[in-house]
Amino acid sequence: MDLFKELKSYKDYLNKNPFHKLLKIDLSSYGAIDEKKINPTYFGVDSNLTEAVPAELDDLIRLHYLVRSRKVITILEFGVGKSSIVLDHALQLNKANYSDYISKNIRRINKFECFSVDADKDWINHCKQTAETKLVKFHFSENEMSRFNGRICSLYKNLPNICPDLIYLDGPSQFNVESNIRGISTNHPDRLPMAADILSIEHFLLPGTLIVVDGRTANARFLKSNFQRNWSYFHSEEFDQHFFELSESPLGIYNKKQIDFCLGDDFYKRL
Repeated sequence: MDLFKELKSYKDYLNKNPFHKLLKIDLSSYGAIDEKKINPTYFGVDSNLTEAVPAELDDLIRLHYLVRSRKVITILEFGVGKSSIVLDHALQLNKANYSDYISKNIRRINKFECFSVDADKDWINHCKQTAETKLVKFHFSENEMSRFNGRICSLYKNLPNICPDLIYLDGPSQFNVESNIRGISTNHPDRLPMAADILSIEHFLLPGTLIVVDGRTANARFLKSNFQRNWSYFHSEEFDQHFFELSESPLGIYNKKQIDFCLGDDFYKRL
């Protein structure tokens, strides 16, 4: 699955799409934009952490590129943050470029909208007040330990009732999950995020849907081992990201129109 064949230069891409300015990132002090940033050992598993996770421009550039290159229409994002701003920026460009055609030819209700779900109400309010977004709809939901097919996991209590063509999984924080199952909870530094929300809505998703999992390798493997439909899968150790594409023939004429316009012949070659 070669999702980034046209992404030749991160620097050139950011010059053409300077969303880093919305994030208030000074490129002169950031360092190499195409290299993975390494945080301190316990940074990501500190339940008392009060500072935002630093921006990783390589991840954000790839995310922006996917939205643009796949002409994404509706996004479901788990985990509010800098990515919400980047997704909004890319969707605004898609709306400007493709709104007229999609409105006339493709049956989609939530056109050019990003639904960002998070279990931290204070963090959502902070992002609402500080983020310059136009197409993001912030969605608060509590998250709790649960089961999927008997397996212990976490689930949001309430999700937006939408049909996304791109899902970005970067939440919840393992420390924002309530309760426990037989004493097991993700609220421990040695535990791992284990969200099952995508599994619970798998059969509602349309062929051509792309899932991007940022890190969270154990969670990605949990998804992969429990999916029941035909997903193409690619794990990039270099990016520390996982990609799933729903590689099935179109469900009908409207799904086919969307695939033909947004993904083109390359999608059918991957079937």
